[in-house]
Amino acid sequence: MSKATHWADNYAEKIIREKGDKALYVCASGVTPSGTVHIGNLREIITVELVVRALRDRGKKVRFIYSWDDYDVFRKVPDNMPNQEMLAGYLRQPITLTPDPYKTEDNYARRNEKEIEELLPIVGIHPEYIYQAERYRAANYAEGIRKALEHRERLREILSEHRKEPLPPDWWPISVFCTACNRDTTQITDWDGSDGVSYTCSSCGHEERLDLKDTGAVKLFWRVDWPMRWAEEEVDFEPAGKDHHSEGGSFTTSRPIVREIYEHEAPTTFQYDFVRIKGRGGKISSSTGEVVSLKDVLEIYQPELIRYLFVSTRPNTEFAISFDLDVIKLYEDYDRCERIYYGNESVGENRAAKERRIYELSQVDRVPKAMATQIPFRHLCSLIQIQDGNIEGMIESLNLQTSEEDLDRLRTRARCAWNWTQSYAPDSFRFALRRGDSEPLEFAPEERKAIGLLRREIQEKLDAHDEKSLSEAIYTLAGEAGMEPKAFFKLAYRVLIDKEMGPRLAGFLLTIGKNRALEILRPY
Repeated sequence: MSKATHWADNYAEKIIREKGDKALYVCASGVTPSGTVHIGNLREIITVELVVRALRDRGKKVRFIYSWDDYDVFRKVPDNMPNQEMLAGYLRQPITLTPDPYKTEDNYARRNEKEIEELLPIVGIHPEYIYQAERYRAANYAEGIRKALEHRERLREILSEHRKEPLPPDWWPISVFCTACNRDTTQITDWDGSDGVSYTCSSCGHEERLDLKDTGAVKLFWRVDWPMRWAEEEVDFEPAGKDHHSEGGSFTTSRPIVREIYEHEAPTTFQYDFVRIKGRGGKISSSTGEVVSLKDVLEIYQPELIRYLFVSTRPNTEFAISFDLDVIKLYEDYDRCERIYYGNESVGENRAAKERRIYELSQVDRVPKAMATQIPFRHLCSLIQIQDGNIEGMIESLNLQTSEEDLDRLRTRARCAWNWTQSYAPDSFRFALRRGDSEPLEFAPEERKAIGLLRREIQEKLDAHDEKSLSEAIYTLAGEAGMEPKAFFKLAYRVLIDKEMGPRLAGFLLTIGKNRALEILRPY
């Protein structure tokens, strides 16, 4: 481990300091799978994972849990889901009892859970999953629910302290899913002081008395449920978004609840900020369906880059995940960090130590023994477009002598480069080479002469050129053709990619190679 401290290291030390030297530390995260789990949700889970790594780097044993709050009520049908009318028929029921609209998973919640569970290992996140619907329906929380009922008045006081209007005297800390219609449209009518709870349902008129010891229909409200589970799972660390950490937010009320009602101390915590999306429209919202998922981001960023984005930004700082030209800069920043780690770029020792720790935490599961073959993302975008998206053809053209692991990393980056050029890159950045058998373009005689000069230069001298000498030669050719350099460049791009602009011409021709360039220029 690098000697430098990172914010994750600082919080690991804080946990040890506040919770003492323990045999096992519990770090928790979680979300309600009410829709597609978006990249904003990833900020919490990756933040916890980084602190887990920092604790383990200190030789500590850590239990890393991720709770699916899948016994929450289905409140709104996201716009990006099919079968909207069918889903609307399950509103106010638990999301685990709502069918999967795609009909591939057991229920709606499981569909949203499974997608992210399959993707998290790709970015090096391996939590222990807890499914709260299973816990509640097995009556595992009967004692915690009973305690809440026993301390109902104190809970009402704590929660009312942060409300404009106090909770009414008939408030209860629980909700009940009607066993007849599965909806939470119920009213508590009685509690016998022990395990018996009676209710009536306003949707279907059903009335019933339940026994907490064997029912799965009773659930604590969120602000009581969260501290109850802190005690149940003995959580030592759990961060939360600024909405939960705001004055009067759920963290404010959960502290006294967990201490007074459940006789446990609140976990060490901190506030993390929101993640914005740049270069792609839509506000992140699971309930509306306007989301950018981890799957979407993996289309553009290799896994280490995704980790790097979060690792290199303090949790309480808002940042953007970009889909525009900033993508190139982010890849450049990561590559520089990698070169510093392996000693291939020199910076001051303080900066170097910081970058080394960032690089360590950015790796999916382990730090590679050797630095990856670095092909700048901008150049890779040109290479993969020259090959029309053929990754294996591109790799073969590079003739690299390296390990299969290194080639796999390059394949991943090349796939991201291709996806970015096809979906998000500015139009000026995209191109497709003309084929040699394409219908020749119409040119004036002086233009054909200029193309002929370029073809001769490539035929006779390309192999001897580097980018600087070829660039100088192109300017000379423009003079010989009696053209302004700008017009000559425009002509060359029209012939090569049927556009008036493109990558730097000299480097582009060297990348295309003699045979491919001559194939395009031969008809002229």
